[in-house]
Amino acid sequence: MVGFMNVFLRIGARRCLALNKSTCNRTSDFHSSAIVLHQHAQYNVTIGQPVHNTHPHLIGPAEVLGGIPLEEVKRRRVNFLHILRDYAATQAGKELHHIVIIPSANKKYMSNKIPYVFRQNTEFLYLSGCQEPDSVLVLEIGGGGGNGASKSTLFVRPKDRHAEMWDGPRTGVELAPDVYGVEDAQDVSTLKDYLTRCSFAHPNAVFWYDEQGSDLRDVSKAVRDVTNGQSRSPNELIQRLRVIKSDSECELMRKTCEIASHAINRTMAECFPGISEHQVFATVDYYTRVGGASFLAYLPVVAGGPNATIIHYINNNQIVHDGELILLDAGCEYHGYTSDITRTWPVDGRFREPHRVLYEVLLQVQRELLDCLQFAGGETLDQLFDTMCAKIGKYLQEIKLIPAGLSGLELSRAAYKFCPHHVSHYLGMDVHDTPLISRNMQLQPGMVCTVEPGIYIPKDKTDVPAEFRGIGIRIEDDVLIRPGKEIEVLSKDCAKDLQAIEALVSGRKKV
Repeated sequence: MVGFMNVFLRIGARRCLALNKSTCNRTSDFHSSAIVLHQHAQYNVTIGQPVHNTHPHLIGPAEVLGGIPLEEVKRRRVNFLHILRDYAATQAGKELHHIVIIPSANKKYMSNKIPYVFRQNTEFLYLSGCQEPDSVLVLEIGGGGGNGASKSTLFVRPKDRHAEMWDGPRTGVELAPDVYGVEDAQDVSTLKDYLTRCSFAHPNAVFWYDEQGSDLRDVSKAVRDVTNGQSRSPNELIQRLRVIKSDSECELMRKTCEIASHAINRTMAECFPGISEHQVFATVDYYTRVGGASFLAYLPVVAGGPNATIIHYINNNQIVHDGELILLDAGCEYHGYTSDITRTWPVDGRFREPHRVLYEVLLQVQRELLDCLQFAGGETLDQLFDTMCAKIGKYLQEIKLIPAGLSGLELSRAAYKFCPHHVSHYLGMDVHDTPLISRNMQLQPGMVCTVEPGIYIPKDKTDVPAEFRGIGIRIEDDVLIRPGKEIEVLSKDCAKDLQAIEALVSGRKKV
């Protein structure tokens, strides 16, 4: 959950006075966490996001974000600078000074003064732990290879009593170093002056900034002015770290998938002929929030009957009639980590014969894809896609939806017409996580991905028997890659077997 909550810490007055700009040269060992500050509380101050002292039901004693220790966020910054050093060592000018500028998101408005739910920029949140808008993290690494000094500075909005009365508390400059574990914090309005000083001190410095993905126009202009538009995006280097999840992140991924799985089960159990897609949407949204999620991770697909043949159908405004299937593609966000699950079921609890045939085909394909993850045909996500096409082609030939004479590449191309999307993507803080990491990369322990084959037969596809037209089915699970070529299906609690789904929807099985 990202936003500004009216929270209070008690912090010793002398300690507060000590937290000023003169602290910029302190080492990270000198930093205490916000927990230490709580223990020496004397005076009320406000913090711009939940902390353990005010939200113990959300934030643990040593955490800066739910489930994520402050020390882990600090290690992420160190690890990123190692990656940057290694990258620079392969480039000309490897001894140069590097300045990495990572902006937060800003608040967006649906109309005058009415904001959308705030969601932090993923790369910024990953490396800062800060959930406040209009902030900037600057990481510096000096020349000299492995001996180059490094520094982290967080630029934040200053305390402002009037603004905080309207929009909620801010952490402010003085407390930011201890709350977020950075070496220095400054007023965000001084960013351009700071970068200008850096450019004079290091005239050959390399600046890293992703302007295309930035919401902060003033920051983008400042960076352009200082660098003459010469900056590089750091996002691919950051995503090399993010694609491998820590133990803490894996626990959060388990939880978000567990919440979504149970919510989808409850949603199945409450369906009936004549239900609207919108009501299904509302039901899964409700149960994910009741389960502890902040909100749905994306606008879900709730597609009844032939709407399920539209892969990104999001209108969610039709009635689902007796004898039709519902395809629900939904996930939730829990402490910044997302799930992404798809299930397809009969609204009345009974698969008709054409539905049953296609569902059994697709379920068999999905099981075989899960079995080959990290093995031949599933060592990368792109290999898994090729395997999916071959398997869908083979099984659709057996039920005579694809001509028997096709084989090899021709068979895969024919199958692709029934499932014209990739079978997998990385999953994590974003639904389509780390998009700059190739899907042709060898799968490694700590990666999380989806496995989501589908079969879509539009109503106007006249080269298949009429009883199969207008049917769309997808089965999607979230999978953690484990050591020893093992996998963990994080969405295993979500009903998937044909008989289990029928029992759940028809009310023969309690949820």
